[in-house]
Amino acid sequence: MSLRALMHFALATSLLLLALAAGAAEVIRFGYLELNKDARYDERKTFYRTLSRPFGPPFAGAEVALREARFVGQALGVSFELVRARGADAAALVAELDKLHAQGVRYFLIDAPGKVVAEVAAATRGRELLLFNVSAADDALRQAQCQAHLYHTLPNHGMQTDALAQFLVAKKWRNVLLLQGPLDDDKLIAAAFENSARRLGLKIVAKKDFLLSNDPRQRELGNVGLLTAGADYDVVFVADSDGEFARSVPYDTVRPRPVVGAEGLVAEAWHWAWPRHGAPQLTSRFEKQAKRHMGSADWAAWIAVKAVVEAVVRTGNAPFDKLVAYLGSEEITIDGFKGNRLYFRDWDRQLRQPILIATHNAVIERAPIAGFLHQTNNMDTLGFDRRDSQCKP
Repeated sequence: MSLRALMHFALATSLLLLALAAGAAEVIRFGYLELNKDARYDERKTFYRTLSRPFGPPFAGAEVALREARFVGQALGVSFELVRARGADAAALVAELDKLHAQGVRYFLIDAPGKVVAEVAAATRGRELLLFNVSAADDALRQAQCQAHLYHTLPNHGMQTDALAQFLVAKKWRNVLLLQGPLDDDKLIAAAFENSARRLGLKIVAKKDFLLSNDPRQRELGNVGLLTAGADYDVVFVADSDGEFARSVPYDTVRPRPVVGAEGLVAEAWHWAWPRHGAPQLTSRFEKQAKRHMGSADWAAWIAVKAVVEAVVRTGNAPFDKLVAYLGSEEITIDGFKGNRLYFRDWDRQLRQPILIATHNAVIERAPIAGFLHQTNNMDTLGFDRRDSQCKP
């Protein structure tokens, strides 16, 4: 048989398979789990929203991904749907998940704080389903609390602080003043940065606690001038998950020094000002859908849906176990519009990805930064490498 004949045969076979698929259309449904009240999206705090806080719930990111998947779904003879479910706490979310799972839903995006994500993951262990964490950056979810069915599309704190640490090393800003807030999440962020500093040779010249309080006896703990006095430093890192304090730090330090962490310069999965690799088109589609800028959690929800769609397409909508095997393998190619092929780490299910280092209206750098190398994959210079992993799913 000639080469041309073989090509015609292959084309005819492909068209036949598509026709057969179209005749047996299947609906693949995604569940989206969220809390009734999530303090992270409290609209009363939007007036001082810092760079590290989300713009809003990331449900719109998943909606955009489903809209994009319509064409490939039609070609394969499948359609994709998104079901939104809410609950007051982890137990309520598990109950909602049970209902959807009984209806055939196997893929769930979970938008909740780290403690809730951990509880839902533990309660669903061993079941035929996948959870995609789209908004909790807690390192513990990728370490001691990891689960085989819990995938992470949002970067963890360690990835963010490694990216910033690489930037500081590249700039030769090696002496850091660390300001830490009173919240548990503040301490998690500070601990992640301290670990990054040790790994990359930064020196924390002082670590000081801040506190915003109406108590006159504690006002000095919220005084930026007093907190930034003392030993000299090249940069100030602010660990402030709430953001109310961080917004007042730039331009108010005793010394004229840059501010990073929660304000000034941040490390994020996504930034609406990223200008390359098709990013403006994605940002435009999201803004049309959500009527606001696209942030990191929005991107994480979008890429979670996109990853499953990619696995469905490339495996020909294979049975669940084969699809999951492909999704977690290095064969998959996920385009996150950040310039690198993305795929999940097999030890902690964290999505490998570049980190964007940005101000409020511009992306300054993309990490991994040139010169920071890894023996197998330079993106593994961000976060927990295989040798650092405590994950035992």
